[in-house]
Amino acid sequence: MSGHNDPGVARHPRRGTPALTEQRLRRFGIHPLRPRDAAEPHRTASALELLFDLVFVVAVSFAASTLHELEQDGRAGQGTLSYLIVFAAIWWAWMTFTWFATAFDTDDWLYRVATLVQMGGALVIAAGVVPAMTEGDITLLVVGYLVMRLVAIPQWLRVAVQNPEYRVTALRYAAGIAVVQSCWLLLLGLGATSVGTWVVLPVLALEFAVPPFAERARPTPWHPHHVAERFGLFTLILLGESILASATAIIAALGDTEHLAGLIVVAISGLIVVAAMWWVYFARPMHTRLSNGLGRAMVFGYFHYVIFAAAGAVSAGIEVAVGTLEHGAHADPLMLRCTLVVPVAAFFLGVWWLALRPTLRARSNVLIVALCAIMGTSAFFEASVIELAVCAAAIVVVVERGNTQPPESAPER
Repeated sequence: MSGHNDPGVARHPRRGTPALTEQRLRRFGIHPLRPRDAAEPHRTASALELLFDLVFVVAVSFAASTLHELEQDGRAGQGTLSYLIVFAAIWWAWMTFTWFATAFDTDDWLYRVATLVQMGGALVIAAGVVPAMTEGDITLLVVGYLVMRLVAIPQWLRVAVQNPEYRVTALRYAAGIAVVQSCWLLLLGLGATSVGTWVVLPVLALEFAVPPFAERARPTPWHPHHVAERFGLFTLILLGESILASATAIIAALGDTEHLAGLIVVAISGLIVVAAMWWVYFARPMHTRLSNGLGRAMVFGYFHYVIFAAAGAVSAGIEVAVGTLEHGAHADPLMLRCTLVVPVAAFFLGVWWLALRPTLRARSNVLIVALCAIMGTSAFFEASVIELAVCAAAIVVVVERGNTQPPESAPER
């Protein structure tokens, strides 16, 4: 009968249909927040995602420079702990946006505005890095983090309304995020300057538990190549901080004839180490670690905290080495050398464990672990930066010569 045709729908506009609702939304330039095709060809990072990453450059730079200052002053323990906590907030805010974008990026004006608001939150996070790491005042850090995470709630509610098949997952995300953010608000109410690390860590653990809880209902789609590219771009941002530190050493050497030779050694060795880190990270196609189910994808995302945090700390270690040459050691020399040795070794071990092990022969795997162990012992020697560079270059040789993959599966360069 005609009552079931389009004219009948028109006579009852308030009751509506999904199609009619979408038409109305499109009139305002709003597109349905549909899941992206996980096999979409030529999927690359969007201009908005690249702009989003640039905001995080500021936060990462502040965290690394503050870590350097604390390490140089002999407060390596305080600096490392505060850096790891602050970096966890930076990493998690970036990663949660990245995984949502790979699944539901519609690029309409509403999505763009929500992303720009999150970028504003990221800038507030950056402003709160220094007081959080030096004074224990996490007020600005939490405020910026709240801005970023609270914006995600209406995004997930959009997914729940417009995608019945992902409704339970989206509602779990929205509810989980809301509960955890209420915990952060409670911390602010208690006084952010008096909150101890033992309180912050459990709340961070709750944050990390939200995705496994939500994805258990029905995993959201992710694009392996797109996610791998996004993580690779963030790795480049972190390595860029270390390149800047090496450049600082070169500039310092030009105006400091007294320590010229030592500064040049630090600059060249630092560049070799960073180049080796880049080489090893991109030596294998990372998207293959994302193509074997939700569990592997979760491991990929969460374990990158180790890789990212280590990469971000390398620049601080290089700057400590430069400062030690120019002004002498104001703390235990062994501790100062560890500021570079430990993050470099942790980065190589992390990339090896996550991506390289399955592609290497057993002998090559043993060699990489042994070279990382030798890196650790280099902290006991004054010329540790040279030993680091030699070991890093040797790891590159092992990775290139120990490949068990057929040529056609090698990564594009």
